[in-house]
Amino acid sequence: MIKVLFVCLGNICRSPTAEAVLRSMAKQQGITVDVDSAGTAAYHIGKSPDSRSQQVALKRGISMVGQSARQVMPDDFYDFDYIFAMDKSNYQDLQSIKPANASAQLALFLNEYGTMNTGEVPDPYYGGNSGFEWVLDLLEDACEQFLKTKVVS
Repeated sequence: MIKVLFVCLGNICRSPTAEAVLRSMAKQQGITVDVDSAGTAAYHIGKSPDSRSQQVALKRGISMVGQSARQVMPDDFYDFDYIFAMDKSNYQDLQSIKPANASAQLALFLNEYGTMNTGEVPDPYYGGNSGFEWVLDLLEDACEQFLKTKVVS
């Protein structure tokens, strides 16, 4: 079974959305994937995803119930096959804590699997609902490509 960890800054908007999208898509396709999310910062540990992220996802039939924020740990680099950063800043933070002999493949998620010509998932936290919709569009696209490329093929 493939194990995937999505990482953003606070683990309340982008990475929990990616977690929920991949989990939902895999379930719909009958694929078993172990998926989680975390943040590089400890701002929101134990908190549920942002209510706007949850609302936008729920409108598309994707639930975030039961998810809570946590901080990424060095052990994650051994526990997961893939660790995907949502943006360059978090990618750099992850590189700085990645153990030298880590087994996880670290990548910028949209650079690897996105097809919408956007290298990063923008942080929608300070914007309106359209930003959360855009994040969901980007993540649905990249998760679909990931499943086609890594799981189905």
